Amino acid sequence: MSSRHIPVGVILHGSTPPEELIDLSQLVENSGFDQLWLSEDYFFLGGISSTVSALQATKNIPVGLGIISAVVRHPAVTAMEIATTSRLFPGRLMAGIGHGVPAWTQQMGVYPSSPLTAMREAVTAVRRLLDGETLTEDGDYFSFRDVVLTHPAEGVPLYCGVVGPKSLEFSGEVADGTVISVVAAPRYLEFAREAIARGAAIGGKDPTGHQMPTFALYNVDADRERARAAAKGVLAFYLAAVGPTAMTDVYGVNEELADMVARGGPDTVEAEMPDEWLDTFAIAGEPDECAEKISALHEAGATCVVLAPVPPDDGRDREMIELTASSVLPLL
Repeated sequence: MSSRHIPVGVILHGSTPPEELIDLSQLVENSGFDQLWLSEDYFFLGGISSTVSALQATKNIPVGLGIISAVVRHPAVTAMEIATTSRLFPGRLMAGIGHGVPAWTQQMGVYPSSPLTAMREAVTAVRRLLDGETLTEDGDYFSFRDVVLTHPAEGVPLYCGVVGPKSLEFSGEVADGTVISVVAAPRYLEFAREAIARGAAIGGKDPTGHQMPTFALYNVDADRERARAAAKGVLAFYLAAVGPTAMTDVYGVNEELADMVARGGPDTVEAEMPDEWLDTFAIAGEPDECAEKISALHEAGATCVVLAPVPPDDGRDREMIELTASSVLPLL
């Protein structure tokens, strides 16, 4: 890890071909980044196998699984996978569990009627199993009959990937950290930090130790306008896919966003979004501008700013990682 004041990581997108994961993981570590994250976007890359591959390919960099859905696997299986991975690579795994994108869980027929209840059952069960407990209980979504891990792994950092205020409070109550989604901006980070602190008070925890790795849509280029144009379409896709949430509500744009999505989805969002949205909800531009936006996220509460190079399929991942290492990280 570096001695920079501002920790910076990279997340490899699910569209990354599996055969490129090892090379890119090594590039991220060798370029001086502080964290590496892998996503499980259904139906792209398997998050657990990708994370294990990245850990095996690297030496010291912490690797995050960010995130797997609470409802796609039974919590006993999730706990078993996390424990196995953690014991293979002690002290390096950050395990993230979240609601999952509703459209994807609906495709699989596993979308819960109460996402927060399902999340609470899953995360608390995973923690207890990792700590070596034997579970026999029935919840609304998951049941256990004398379930105990043969190889538990006490102390693995668990992160919740959540957005709304109630889920943020839950994360503060039970988790070691919260994975903050792409599209988050400084004002939302302040909102999230307050909700997490409320939850920490309920759980009797100190919120100052709660980690907030913050993902950010990212395009850096010597040509500012080219970087912004490349990021705009991806931002529009995410805004349309996620829809109005607390991340956009704190900026007062939910009504406008909902109207755009209703009238034409991501195409309308891309065509009509004000330039200010790109300034606010993404990091795109020349190296010095990107460094300023990374700094702003850190000042708002991000414990590590995790860059998500976009567009994910234009072949510039390597170029952007190298340019960031040479021209952005030194400014931080």
